[in-house]
Amino acid sequence: MKQEIIINKNPLDVINEISVRHKIKRFMLVCDTAFESLGTFDEYGKIENIAVSFNSFSSNPLYDEVCEGVRLFKSERCDGIIAIGGGSTIDTAKCIKAFSKMSDNELYLTQKFPENDTPFIAVPTTAGTGSESTRYAVVYYKGEKQSVTDNTLIPDYALLDARNLQTLPLYQKKCTMLDALCQGIESWWSVNATEESRKISQKAVAMIMENISGYLSGDQACADNMMIGSNLAGQAINITQTTAAHAMSYKLTSLYKIPHGRAAFVCLPYVWEYMIKKSEDNENLTKVFENIASTLDCKTLLDAVNLLKEMNHELFGKENVTVNFQDIPLLAHSVNVTRLKNNPVKLSDQNLISLYTNILEALQF
Repeated sequence: MKQEIIINKNPLDVINEISVRHKIKRFMLVCDTAFESLGTFDEYGKIENIAVSFNSFSSNPLYDEVCEGVRLFKSERCDGIIAIGGGSTIDTAKCIKAFSKMSDNELYLTQKFPENDTPFIAVPTTAGTGSESTRYAVVYYKGEKQSVTDNTLIPDYALLDARNLQTLPLYQKKCTMLDALCQGIESWWSVNATEESRKISQKAVAMIMENISGYLSGDQACADNMMIGSNLAGQAINITQTTAAHAMSYKLTSLYKIPHGRAAFVCLPYVWEYMIKKSEDNENLTKVFENIASTLDCKTLLDAVNLLKEMNHELFGKENVTVNFQDIPLLAHSVNVTRLKNNPVKLSDQNLISLYTNILEALQF
């Protein structure tokens, strides 16, 4: 079933209609601990046929936590899932859905994905991850990040309700928004990009850039657009996957506790700057870069790179991050080689070391 994206409709009406359509009797609600603080809680709290709620998971979901969710889903005889929250919440729900159809006698992470018709509604409460429209999820097993990927993980319904962004702290708004912007730009230049994905990327980047100021100042119309832009970026990376900036961001987050979106965004202009220098003879890639720069309302590629660097300073001011330049070899070694294969310009270990030097300097302003 192709995903249905529902924008700014009455959530109770939508969910009740889906319940009738699929004859759902017992929903599992997967939500984080911030669920009750949502400005829309009074509405979502009235969802009928919720058999059980599950919020016993970390911000980086652990395999054992997901397994507990699977046991609860089965013991309560649930036949549908609603996830209301950020990327980690939706990722947890994705894994519960997938694993609930697998054998309990072996590690879920090693099993093939069976057919899975459990109706799944995702309601994002941040504008950033795009997880509500992707086939990807992340879970941590024995301290190691595991990427779980399959088309059955894509929620059947993505309910975009930008009112859920009203109570989001400003800092989190900035970081999640930048994650979406990075996704839009990286998917645009990814080696896996298609004509369709580039059209989606262009729409995502344009919509995000046009609404940054209003979104951060609390304008609801801009929040509506930011939610849609974020979702478009998710649709784009669902086709292409992310590239070097994302691949380089993960260890920055784990080492220095920098939120993911900010970590990816600080990497982005330095990766782009390097690629511009190395692709001067590649007309097709240069054209892609020029289209991105034009959408950012920049006349030259260098202007676009500098704009992204300046945005980092403007959004985070003098909020320095304590870094250790002796960590650079560790950072370079940590980068997922598979993710780098999606990048249109190859990066060697020495290139990564040079880029991380510039990135750590940028984090210190």
